Amino acid sequence: MIDELDRAFDDHDDGDPRRQPPGQAARRRRRFGWFRSVLAMCLAVVLLGVLGFGAYLAYDKVAGALGTPDWETSADGTPVQVEIKAGDTQAAIAKTLKIAGVVASEKAFVEAGQRNPDALQIQPGYYKLRTHLSADDAVLMLLDGRNRIVNGITIPEGLSSFRVYRLLSAKTGIPEADFKAAAKDPAALGVPDWWFNRSDEKKVAPTIEGFLFPDTYEFPPNADADTVLRTMVNRFLTVTGSMNFAETVQAELGGIAPYEALIVGSLAQAEAGNADDFGKVARVAYNRVYKRTPDLTCACFQFDVTVNYSRELAGKDPKPSSGLSHDELTDPKNPYNRNAEGMIPTPINNPGKAALEGAMKPPKGDWYYFVAIDEEGHSAFSEDFEQFCKDNETAVKNKVLKQSSC
Repeated sequence: MIDELDRAFDDHDDGDPRRQPPGQAARRRRRFGWFRSVLAMCLAVVLLGVLGFGAYLAYDKVAGALGTPDWETSADGTPVQVEIKAGDTQAAIAKTLKIAGVVASEKAFVEAGQRNPDALQIQPGYYKLRTHLSADDAVLMLLDGRNRIVNGITIPEGLSSFRVYRLLSAKTGIPEADFKAAAKDPAALGVPDWWFNRSDEKKVAPTIEGFLFPDTYEFPPNADADTVLRTMVNRFLTVTGSMNFAETVQAELGGIAPYEALIVGSLAQAEAGNADDFGKVARVAYNRVYKRTPDLTCACFQFDVTVNYSRELAGKDPKPSSGLSHDELTDPKNPYNRNAEGMIPTPINNPGKAALEGAMKPPKGDWYYFVAIDEEGHSAFSEDFEQFCKDNETAVKNKVLKQSSC
């Protein structure tokens, strides 16, 4: 009986360690300690979840109350001028407007752009806006062409630098003298020194001629002469770089320097009566200087346009060919005279992309002469003087020339 009571007592453990076998109390403590740890961890996770959800609800409520910072358009906004650059994203435009005080936040403008698909049509340029605009109104004002400051100036192909200065002065109000002063240092305007290397080793007095790329520009308001010319030089470098002009000339034209090809490009621009003939005129120029034949009295261009450029250098107006005297055309002291040996010192104007392409990749041909033969300005090209004279007769017949030059 006593044994049964003892067994019953053992089965009913009251947790007193003194009543447990050696080690059993420790094992029980470990089991309950582990259970308590797991329970505590679960409670902590639940509590954090509850707190986190509550914090989220609180944040969402506050954010909903505050919204994206934006303004109502103020009638008292201050006039401000902003520049939207080519390639600017909506985010970049938003940053520009925020810095200028036009919109309350970048996010507001981006969201306004998302609401208005036309925002993708915002053009680069300068705009007259106001501070403290709503983001939606800022988008609308940038899309309204009346707010864009338009200062577009088109520089035609083939103008000499002197005529470019005159045109720029008339359009911008900047004195011609300022352009001439800024042009004295082409390197300061961004023309790399290597552009003035020549294969014929003739000394070069660096000039801006040839590097004022003809195009339509929108110069910044209040730009000075230095900024204007620097912009045009940069466009030249960008265009010729994209064409691989320098690399192609050196690789494909037998060692001719890029500067010499630029000179030929300016001659093609001046002499070709039609863009179709730029390459052929360039080939004639190269042949005359670098492939002299017994028929030619000199390794020279014999172009009247070079003489007229020398007149511009001297501050004189150009003349029609018929108005140039024999002494003017052949003055041995003039490095631009018709019979000057080799490549002339500089370009004679600022050629466009098509003329540069013609000088860079002229068609193959043994032409040494050409003459315009139709009203569209197309020329006939010939290898010898006899054929050239026949082409002159065609030009007279077509009333392009009054009389043959033979």
